[in-house]
Amino acid sequence: MIDMIEKEDSIISEEEAAQYDRQIRLWGLDAQKRLRGSRVLLVGLRGLGAEVAKNLILAGVKGLTMLDHELVTEESCRAQFLIPVSNQGQNRAQASLVRAQYLNPMVEVKADTDRVETKPDEFFLQFEAVCLTGCSRDLMVRVDQLCVQHNIKVFCGDVFGYHGYMFSDLGQEHNYVEEKPKVVKPKTEDSNDGPEAKKTKIDPNETTMIKKTACFCSLKLALEVDWTNEKAKSSLKHTPVDYFLLHVLLKFRTDKGRDPHPESFEADAMLLRQIRDDVLEAMGLSSELLPHDFVSYCFSEMAPVCAVVGGVLGQEVVKALSQRDTPHKNFFFFDGMKGSGVVDYFGPK
Repeated sequence: MIDMIEKEDSIISEEEAAQYDRQIRLWGLDAQKRLRGSRVLLVGLRGLGAEVAKNLILAGVKGLTMLDHELVTEESCRAQFLIPVSNQGQNRAQASLVRAQYLNPMVEVKADTDRVETKPDEFFLQFEAVCLTGCSRDLMVRVDQLCVQHNIKVFCGDVFGYHGYMFSDLGQEHNYVEEKPKVVKPKTEDSNDGPEAKKTKIDPNETTMIKKTACFCSLKLALEVDWTNEKAKSSLKHTPVDYFLLHVLLKFRTDKGRDPHPESFEADAMLLRQIRDDVLEAMGLSSELLPHDFVSYCFSEMAPVCAVVGGVLGQEVVKALSQRDTPHKNFFFFDGMKGSGVVDYFGPK
């Protein structure tokens, strides 16, 4: 049974039906109603956050709260199209509000200038989905563990130079429907139309909705894979190196309280290589998994990478809230140098 978000104001008005006509044709009225009844918290209004905000507002969620305590800098404007260049020195969430609201007046867009670390648990429970960008590992783990206990969908994402990722935890039991071409049953045995008439065929003009369930694991478990056992070791050659790069960059963020910065490239590059050695050694793995020059491609936010990762992240939030189509389980990694991305699962099988 597919769970519906029961709210009085989730009814689609004529104006909304006209606004979202193409989307309703794509994923159906029920899916749009679920979106219309959903409130989303977006933490972090850098380049990736702006892309996610745009995609969710245009999709037609009920409300979007943009939370960011940082101030606008020259660097943050380079990949962040919601902030006017003249707004340097202002709060990032507040500076993004006017352009964000202009995208879709039917969505309730709010700005919150508090630090996410100071928010009590009750704050997160008012949303149907929480999307964390630019956050520390400890905070993401804390919010994930809290939200899944209350059936709140959790998403995490970041862009580091040419590399980007997203993670999703939709809980132990995420129900959704998938649209499949209708299978036409073969004719009965006593048919005289020959053997071809008895074969199962697919009608491309008709589809049917299949109900499915997916099970996700927590971010904590996804990041604590035991790479010393033989099964994990045997899968190493098929494992995206971006998974290990993520560990290194999150450790840097924890240790320094910031991300690698171009103005301190030499010192940050040296520290990144040291963290790489320490992190991979602790996992029982060779530091050669990440080549020596990996530091050249993980500074700042690249706008095109933000667009790709933000598109995927926004799409996954929409899919989860509308309960339509198979969700990515549970990581998506994008490598801007190769121009390609991969979906992979990490955690208990």
